[in-house]
Amino acid sequence: MKNVVIIGAGHGAGQLVMSLRQKKFQGHITLVGEEDWHPYQRPPLSKKFLLGELSAERLFLKPPAFYDDPSLSPVLNSRVMVIDRDARQIATDDGKSYDYDALVIATGSRPRQLDVPGADLDGIHYLRGIDDVNAIRASMSNSEHVSIIGAGYIGLEVAAVARQLDKKVTVVEMENRVMSRVVSPELSAYYESVHSEHGVQILPSTSITAFAGETRIDGVILDNGETLTTDMVVIGIGIVPNTELAEAAGLIADNGIVVDDHCRTSDASIYAIGDCTWHPNSQLGKSLRLESVHNAVEQAKTAASNLCGKDTIYSQVPWFWSDQYDLKLQIAGVSQGYDEVVLRGDMTTHSFSCLYLRDGKLIAVDAVNAPRDYIQGRLLIAGNVRIDPARLADPNIPLKDLV
Repeated sequence: MKNVVIIGAGHGAGQLVMSLRQKKFQGHITLVGEEDWHPYQRPPLSKKFLLGELSAERLFLKPPAFYDDPSLSPVLNSRVMVIDRDARQIATDDGKSYDYDALVIATGSRPRQLDVPGADLDGIHYLRGIDDVNAIRASMSNSEHVSIIGAGYIGLEVAAVARQLDKKVTVVEMENRVMSRVVSPELSAYYESVHSEHGVQILPSTSITAFAGETRIDGVILDNGETLTTDMVVIGIGIVPNTELAEAAGLIADNGIVVDDHCRTSDASIYAIGDCTWHPNSQLGKSLRLESVHNAVEQAKTAASNLCGKDTIYSQVPWFWSDQYDLKLQIAGVSQGYDEVVLRGDMTTHSFSCLYLRDGKLIAVDAVNAPRDYIQGRLLIAGNVRIDPARLADPNIPLKDLV
């Protein structure tokens, strides 16, 4: 294989380049990204980078010098406009074209937009990249009251940072509890209490009808008619997979670019990895789209192995994490569809786990400041065995003894 072209320069794309190099790939690699940055880590953006504890340079997966190689061509500030499958060629917005023998789509996702009157006012932000965080930091430095729309990971992580910077913080959430898509009501209640103790006002079951202001945001109009006075807004209401380019090229997509367990699309010469993919997971027994660094990294490794001629399938227990204040939430598995939740430990100690079962089998673990439960829980999930809930609940029995 001579030429591999990668569309996208996010975490998954960066891992793909590193994996191809590690596996002694002999062809040429072209990496095309829209940002003015080499591939970097995104999880710290809403945490230490937003707080100012981490420089942009420390986010890079590899220093820029890594890309100074004749077999590697990074093309930054460039948007791919067309995939020509017949010619095996892509075309970018600057009129250039690049031939490929194999193409990898790593276009990731973009923040879901809130479509209400006033949504284009200055001072309203979304968080996805370094430039977004730089804008949020600049806005936050001149703000006393920060309003956050959405109580998922991003929203609550930004809320925690804003409180550490001594800002008045209000979180507006349309669902009746925080992180409702990913954790149990018990864990939602715990995190609501933690944020309340830190001075965050949370407004559940509340929607936004408009934003107020002349040229800059100064108010958030709620569905009950009240107006929340604010100096800035950060919106975190989910993401949308970037599948348009693939769909325009005729690739099959359904809430993501459909790939097989080798990360191949409906075109055998085109792979896709990361947030933009709808993929099978043998550990979970179903296909799904995952918004996680772990998925992007492991799919990148899988694609790299297959590009180098080593038949490799993707089969992983998904995992995620979120840092809020001094709490590290580590999640293994996917809890949707559970029929029983087991509390392991005491929530008041701020070190405990919620374990989710379906038909007596462990399908997910939410560990708060309990890394051992998280690590050992991943093994139990992979084991797919029935476990006595009473033993799971006993913190004196190491989870590893139940494997």
